[in-house]
Amino acid sequence: MSALPLLLLTIPAAIPAVITGLNLLTWTRGRTNTPARGRVSILIPARNEAATIEACVTAALAGPRCIDEVIVYDDASTDTTPDILARLQRKHPRLRIVEGQRLPAGWVGKPHACHQLSQHATGDVLLFVDADTTLTPDGVPRLLGLLEDNSLVTAFPRQQTVSLVEQLFMPLLCLTYTAWLPLALIPRTTSPRILAANGQVLAVRREALEALGGFASVRGEVVDDMALCRQAKRTGIRVCFADGFHIAHCRMYSSAAEIWSGFSKNLYEGLGESLLGLMSVVVLYLLTMVLPFIALPLALLLDPAWAVPAALGAGLNLLTRTLLAVRYNHTALSVLLHPLSVLGLIVIAVNSARWSRIGAIQWRGRTYAARGQR
Repeated sequence: MSALPLLLLTIPAAIPAVITGLNLLTWTRGRTNTPARGRVSILIPARNEAATIEACVTAALAGPRCIDEVIVYDDASTDTTPDILARLQRKHPRLRIVEGQRLPAGWVGKPHACHQLSQHATGDVLLFVDADTTLTPDGVPRLLGLLEDNSLVTAFPRQQTVSLVEQLFMPLLCLTYTAWLPLALIPRTTSPRILAANGQVLAVRREALEALGGFASVRGEVVDDMALCRQAKRTGIRVCFADGFHIAHCRMYSSAAEIWSGFSKNLYEGLGESLLGLMSVVVLYLLTMVLPFIALPLALLLDPAWAVPAALGAGLNLLTRTLLAVRYNHTALSVLLHPLSVLGLIVIAVNSARWSRIGAIQWRGRTYAARGQR
């Protein structure tokens, strides 16, 4: 057999398969028996979150005794979020609500909300939770356990998918985390290049947040979680990225339009606003996750010598997705339609670059200028 088919169709697909397998064995989920050291504040930024805010706040309030306060920043919501929060506050006096201020020039909405929350919080541990995210009963203890060895922890929650489009695209977020980087390296190196993060759940010790300049240091960043963790590593703060399957769950996007907007908001800036980086990622995904599926039927028709390497490449992709599906409750359909999902993600990535370069990033009723103009 020629080496070329193996080099093009099998070996590239083996790389994410091996790294994913390693991560499934080593990606930390935290311990559940760690007592709190100091006061714990749960901080929730919310803007037009009527569909999810009650579950988020209720779960936070029902957490372990170590939680000293729950604060919600209502970022000028125009739906029924304020009404829901007022009702919850009447029922739970421990809940504090901070009314949103006008977004200052140069700030993106979420960093500004988190900055305001950190100013109002009294805790030594600040736990930021997105309004679409629900903590599990063990979530806070697991995060506190991870903070024993780290000063900043982010976690990737269990993603709930309902519609077909969610089942096709949301598992790719998990794949992106597990396929390219041994995640256990993140807290073991100070390099800001060796990093993954998810701001849906972010726990940080107050002194660490103040040392890196707080959220003001990432005021203009749309992908604020990566920017904050990158800044932390540059400052010498130990960062951990955890498997949050048992920490929290969320339904991140509930429609095709939200998936299009949400991923378009994040992808290009998450790659550092680099066209070369975008092109490299597109080529990488096409080579490792799409080409084997295209080559297999062509090989059977035109050159059977390529059929076995193509089948191996396709099989490695399906094995990777199957392992993730079993571990994280992805659907079988999301596995079988894997190459189509990847092609769709590439289209969204190209749109993300277009939005970012023309200053048309849209989210939660706001439009943000190009990053250099914020």
